[in-house]
Parts: sequence; C-alpha cells; structure tokens
Amino acid sequence: MNNRPHQTLPTLIWHSIMQTMVLAVLAGLLVSFIYGFVHYYKDTRQHIQDLATLLTISASIADSTDIVDEQIRFLLEKEQGIESILFYTTSQPVVDANQLRDDWKNALFANRISFNYPVVGDPTNKILSSKEDALVGYLNITLDVATLRENWIKKNLLLWLMTTLLAIIWALFILRKLNWPSKDIANLTAACDIVIKNPDIEQLPLIQQRFEFQELVQIKQAFITLFDRLQIAKQDYQALAAFEQQLHHKDVSLDVQLHNFQSMITHELKTSLNAIVGGLQLLDDEKLNHEQRDAVDIIREGSDKLVLTLDQIIQLNQIQKGQISLHVHEFNPLQLIADLLAEFEPAIKKKGLTLISHIHHIDYILEGDAERIQQILAILVSNAMKFTPAGQITITSQLTHFDNSNRWQISVKDTGIGIDSSFIEDIFNPFFQVDSSQTRQYEGSGIGLPVVKQMAQLMGASIEVDSTLGIGTNFTVTIPMSNQHHSQQQQHLRGLRIIYYYYHEKGLLVDQLQHLGADVACYQHEQLVIDEVHAKQFDMLMFAEDVFPRKAASLASHIRAAETEYRTLLVFWYPQQQAKHLADFEFGLKAAGIDYCEVAKYEDKALSDLLKSWLTWS
Repeated sequence: MNNRPHQTLPTLIWHSIMQTMVLAVLAGLLVSFIYGFVHYYKDTRQHIQDLATLLTISASIADSTDIVDEQIRFLLEKEQGIESILFYTTSQPVVDANQLRDDWKNALFANRISFNYPVVGDPTNKILSSKEDALVGYLNITLDVATLRENWIKKNLLLWLMTTLLAIIWALFILRKLNWPSKDIANLTAACDIVIKNPDIEQLPLIQQRFEFQELVQIKQAFITLFDRLQIAKQDYQALAAFEQQLHHKDVSLDVQLHNFQSMITHELKTSLNAIVGGLQLLDDEKLNHEQRDAVDIIREGSDKLVLTLDQIIQLNQIQKGQISLHVHEFNPLQLIADLLAEFEPAIKKKGLTLISHIHHIDYILEGDAERIQQILAILVSNAMKFTPAGQITITSQLTHFDNSNRWQISVKDTGIGIDSSFIEDIFNPFFQVDSSQTRQYEGSGIGLPVVKQMAQLMGASIEVDSTLGIGTNFTVTIPMSNQHHSQQQQHLRGLRIIYYYYHEKGLLVDQLQHLGADVACYQHEQLVIDEVHAKQFDMLMFAEDVFPRKAASLASHIRAAETEYRTLLVFWYPQQQAKHLADFEFGLKAAGIDYCEVAKYEDKALSDLLKSWLTWS
C-alpha cells in the first residue's frame, strides 16, 4: 500500500518554477559562455593575426632587428593573451595544424595555441635571401587560451550575476501570479477536508475566494450544490428509514399474528379432522348400503385431501419458523425412484397418462434426507398428474460425481397446460393461483410448490422451472451431496491402478472407472505420463477417445523403449464413429506397443468384465 503523502498544488507550482528557473539559468550561462567566449576568441585570434602580419613585414626588412625586438617586447607587455613570440629560420614550408582546427574547439578545450606566420625575404635584404620573395623563416606566436578564458569570465561575471538576479526576480513574479489560484484551491481543499473528517456535518464551512477565477468559482458552486443535494438526500433517507422501521414493526406484528393464526386454525382444523377420520374408521362398511358407502367414500376422500393440505400448511409454517431439521442417512436413489414410481403409477394410468423414467446413472449409495427428497418428488409428480389432461409424465435422474461430492439432478416433465412465463416466480408463493378462472377445475390450495421450494432451500438444493403455456412444464431439482460408499457392483475394479491420457476432455469413461473402484490418474501432457510410468507401476495406460492415433503411437513407443522388467498394459479407446476406420490405424498402434484397440464402453458391467479379461490374458 502506498503511504506517500499527497502533493499539494502550491508545492507542485513552487517546485516546477524552481526547477525551471535553475534549468534556465544553467542553460543561459552555458549558452552565453560558449557563444560569448568563442566570439571573443575569434576577435582575439584575428587581432593576433593582424599583429603577426605587421611583425612579418618588419622582419622581412633588412636591418630591422632592433625594431622587431622592440615591437615584440611591447606586444608581450600589452597583450595578455600572448604567451611567447619566436622567430626561427627555415627554407621549408611548415603546415600549421592548429589553424586547420575549428575555432570553437580551440576556444573551449585548448589551453594554448601556436600560430606560424611565414616571413618572406626582401630583395634589398642580402642577409636573409638572395632571391626575390624567398622564404626566410616563420614567426611563431603562442596564445594562452586558458588565460583568455579566465580574463573573459572575470570581465563578464558581473553581467552574469545581474542576468541571473533578473531571472530570479522574474521567476518569483511568475510564481506569485501562479500562487493566486493555488490559494483559492487551498481554501477549497480545506473545506473538503472539513467535510471528509466530519461525515455528520450539516452546514458547509465558508469558502473564501480572493481572486474569483472563473473555473474555481464554478468548482465552488458545484461543490456547494452537491453538498446541498446530499443534505436533502440525507433527510429523505432518514424519513424513509423511519417509515421503513414503522413498516417493519407492522410486518413483524402481522407475521406474528399470521403465524399464530395459522397455528391456531391448523390445530383446530386438524383436531376436527382427526375426529372425522376417527369416526369414519369406526364405521363398518359391511353394515352400510351402497349409497351410504359412496357417501362415506366421498367424505373419506375429502377428509384425506384436507388432511394433506393441513399437513403441508403446518410443515410450511414449521420451516419458516426454523422448526424443521434434516435427518441425514444413507439411501439408494434408484430404490427411492422405484418407490415413487410404484406409488403414482396406478393413479397415472387410471387417468390415462403415461409414466416414463430415464435413469442416467449406475447403482450408488448417497447420503441425505431421503424422506424430504421423496416428499419433494411426490409433490412435483402429483402436480404434474393434476395439471396434465393428456399425454405423459417423464422422470429423469442424473448423477454427477466430483472428487469429494456428488450432484443429483431429478427432473419431472409433463405435457400439461403449462405456466405463463410471467407467473414463474409467483408459483412458489403460498396460496397462489395462476388464474382462478382457468385453473379452478384443477383441485389444489397452492401449498405444494412453496413447500417444495422451502424444503429444497433447507437441503441446499436448487429448483428450476421451464414451462411453455399449452405445451408443458419441466421442474428440475439439483441436490448437492457428499461422496459416500460405492455399492458392491462398483467395487469390481478395486485396487486397479490406471493412467488415463487425454487430449482435451476426460470424458465419462474416467467417472465409470472410478465408480467401479479403480484408482485413476489423469494426465494431459505426454511427458507427465512418461515420468509417472517410470516412477510407479501401473496396471494400465489408457488413451482417451480424443487422442489422435499418431500421438498415441508416439507415446507408446517411448514407454515401451524405457520398460525393463514391468510391462504396463496399453489400451487405445476410439469412438464408435471411427470403428469403420479401425484398419487404418490399428496396425500402426499395435506395432508401437499398444495391446488393445477397443470402442469406448460406458456400461459398468461390460467395462469391468473387459478390463478383467485383459488383465487375465496379460
């Protein structure tokens, strides 16, 4: 977490001005030094060249030695930049390399520079030359560049100081002008800080704006407007909270009264119904005539329905009060569904409907509250039978296995009247009827589905509804459960160690092998399979249906080449649609070391028998 303090705007302006000022002064000094001194050096060099020309003329005249000496002495005294002046005789031309270099390089980097000027003999000078314009020698002048630089800096130091002072004064003036809005911003910041530190503040502090910049004035006005709106919203929220609290107290009171009323009315009705049911049980059917028996049957049927409705109301009331607990124990889901089918099949057939079941899992032992689950399914099947005039009712069961849990999904689908999509969320409300004018012909109190919803939530399950008006409805209940023991049929492959190599998806075969008790290690990378086979002993290596034959052959060759004593059984599974192409890849796979090529099987008995036969043969 970054704990650095936030930088203020005045500080930012001050630092920026100071940095700009320092940079400008340094740049000005550097540029002025380079330009000024180079220009000064050029003038000095030109001046020295003019003096050298005069000296060479004097030196070329006969009997001018005294005059030349006097001139040289004068120049050495008066010209501070000249370090030495020498004359030497030579008849060979001398190339002066210093004169070929740039002036700015000499001015900035050289300490001293020597210049050679040729002295040409005069026809009247018999000592120096016998030929006209003959080269007598060179006049060498050494210029002390370091002394020139020092003198030039001393001469211009005052000007530099004055320029720097003016730059600082100008920067301070600009800083002062830029500091005007920063003061107003600081006042805004102080007001914001007060508001932040005092969440319950009701009055905005005074914000002083000395210079009235347009942008800052707009920001101030927006801040004031937002604060006023916040105060209004806060007042509205407080009023709404007070009103909500009143409603809550009323709702609590109504809920208490409703629960008390439900408890009272259900208790009184249940007591009366128990008396009616008890009285009906005391009647001897053999002593009643045909009409009396019909009347008793009608009374008995009505009382049974009323008892069921009251039981559901009582149960719903108990769930809402938290008085219902789950009783978890092991059960067989196949047996639970079989009992459910046996219970409803006579009534469904009597109504002229067809009852169909689709079971997509093998025998398995689950752990949960079987009684509550059976009650949920019974209500859903009863509703499907009630609202289906003709057609069929389909019960579908699926089990999905994970590492530490299972997911049981049961759906009840009918071809009945269906439900309008606008009422899907309302059907789980107690006593709700979709449309009394259309559904009054179907008996019911609207309690069953609320009980299903509350019971599913109690178990951590979910329920989904997919319905089309006039076509049918499909209720799907998904129940999460912990992983429990396999049945005896699922232990046929216990102790079998298998590596399963797949390309993209593991598929259903892994689940089937694990259900049968096999220890399956799944890998998606070839090198991991090779390392695992070398490190441990496995009974089988299986290639999934989505592995290409060429890839399987390559991996099999590596494994066979590295085997010494223990030999792993290699099995290549291929999908049913590739059976007609078996001849194209089977020979290559077996040549690479794969033992069996087989169509993938998912039936537990057939799969276990096939694997046992392979292990026996090997």
